[in-house]
Amino acid sequence: MPNPSVVLATAGYDHTVRFWEATRGICYRTLQYADSQVNKLEITPDKQYLAAAGNPHIRLFEVNTSNPQPVTSYDGHTGNVTAVGFERDGRWMYSGSEDGTVKIWDLRAGGYQREYESRGAVTTVVLHPNQTELISGDQNGNIRVWDLTANACSCELVPEVGVAVRSTSIASDGSLVVAANSSGTCYVWKLQRGAKTTAHFEPLHKLHAHNGYILKCLISPDVRLLATTSSDKTVKLWNLDGFKLERTLEGHQRWVWDCVFSVDAAYLVTASSDCSARLWDCASGEAIRVYAGHHKAAVCCALNDSAVDI
Repeated sequence: MPNPSVVLATAGYDHTVRFWEATRGICYRTLQYADSQVNKLEITPDKQYLAAAGNPHIRLFEVNTSNPQPVTSYDGHTGNVTAVGFERDGRWMYSGSEDGTVKIWDLRAGGYQREYESRGAVTTVVLHPNQTELISGDQNGNIRVWDLTANACSCELVPEVGVAVRSTSIASDGSLVVAANSSGTCYVWKLQRGAKTTAHFEPLHKLHAHNGYILKCLISPDVRLLATTSSDKTVKLWNLDGFKLERTLEGHQRWVWDCVFSVDAAYLVTASSDCSARLWDCASGEAIRVYAGHHKAAVCCALNDSAVDI
């Protein structure tokens, strides 16, 4: 089995998770996910496990093995799981679901340890780099900050009443938060850097990024670019210094659902309803690899190419 320094996986509506050799574009392992479509993928920081979020379960698979079975199943949501991620040290996992809840799971214990009620179908959850706050967005247009230390909602925002928030992203240095919605708009706020909690969102910019839905927004690891993926089949790269459009990535034939940057922000992987994923050079805007093999829509991708501290 390859023990890759780069772990790249895609999944979607054909009930499979596929692992790819990133540079060669070859699928070297396929997992069956029998229960449902896969909505989201995330790789643990140590690259040992892959979480696949479906309806309504989350399954954890081993990355460096030929074992086709999940090692753990996390059951507790009652609707589509739309968000999944890990704490920096990989001790716990967070999730969000259309059942209206955000949950926290200790990976060494069974079941979930905490649950937060959003009062609307949760579409997106991200973890603040301080590791003590989650930011969620929902179908009703609400953004909420969940303070894990206080175990409560510490802040609520409604950028556009009644317009679903589709995706949120927070800068790796904690300086910015972006929320993208179904009307093609990104709202950008400045956060107070170094503050213990995120109580104050200072409006910075309103970006009309696409004429269709924005399905994913993502700030690059170096906090230089904002990527937006859309139902208009394009991906756009915006310079966060002035919010000028740097590149439009064209090539997907259908909706583009998900994206993830390489750790150095030089490359972007995208997943689309056209059954493919693509690897883009952010500087040139060229697609340098197409990952073809899914039989139905590919709606999520995960990449971990960072160095792991041994």
